Amino acid sequence: MFLFLVVALAVVVAAVTLAVVGGGEGEGPLPEAAPERLQDPLPLDRPVGRADVDSLRFPLAARGYRMSDVDDALNRLGAELAERDARIADLESALAGAQAAAHHVTMDKPMHGREDQQ
Repeated sequence: MFLFLVVALAVVVAAVTLAVVGGGEGEGPLPEAAPERLQDPLPLDRPVGRADVDSLRFPLAARGYRMSDVDDALNRLGAELAERDARIADLESALAGAQAAAHHVTMDKPMHGREDQQ
C-alpha cells in the first residue's frame, strides 16, 4: 500500500510539472510575459504639476520597482525643480532691482509745493 502511494505521488508531481513546463511542445500553457514598462508618465509638452506626481505609479518588478524607471522619473523631476528654482531666483532678483529703482526715484523727486511757500 505504501509503495502504491509513493508511485501515485510521483505520477501526480510529474503531471503537474509537465503541465506547468509544457512538455517541450510549442510555447506551453505559461508563455513568458513581457515585463511591464513605464509608459512616459510625466508630460513632455508642459511642466510637471502636482497631479502628475500624484498619479505617477511605477510597474512592479521582481524585487520592487525598476530602478531605471524610478531614476528617470526622479531625474526629470529634479531637472524641472532646478529650472523652476532658477526662474524664481531670476524673478526675485528682477523684482528687487525694480523695487530699488522705484525707491531711488521717489527719494530723488523734488517737492514742488515747498518751493512756492518760501
